[in-house]
Amino acid sequence: MPIEMRVESGGETFLTVHASGTLVKADYGDFVAEFDRLVGRRGKLRVLFDMTGFKGWDAGALWEEIKFDVTHLTDMERLAVIGDRRWHHVMTDFFKPFAPVTTRYFDHAEAAEARRWLGEG
Repeated sequence: MPIEMRVESGGETFLTVHASGTLVKADYGDFVAEFDRLVGRRGKLRVLFDMTGFKGWDAGALWEEIKFDVTHLTDMERLAVIGDRRWHHVMTDFFKPFAPVTTRYFDHAEAAEARRWLGEG
């Protein structure tokens, strides 16, 4: 499954989303529905977006991603992005000023630090 989600709890509950491979438009249907359900139940979410092994989007999926971001970035309290490629970091830094959510990038070797950061404050 190219997009996997699970709710993790500990000190602070957060949603882990792992995207891998190349996403296509159909990958967004179940993902968006489940995200909407979680926001409805929990309110603003802390999200760990793991891009390890993520290669990108086809054109249809990129449009779905843009629509998701415009609609749902305000539903997030904090967003930790984990990646393993330079463009993952560059993309995160590029979009930070436009995102209404506190966002931070972590290299995949810093996954434990990303989880700690999500649990702060």
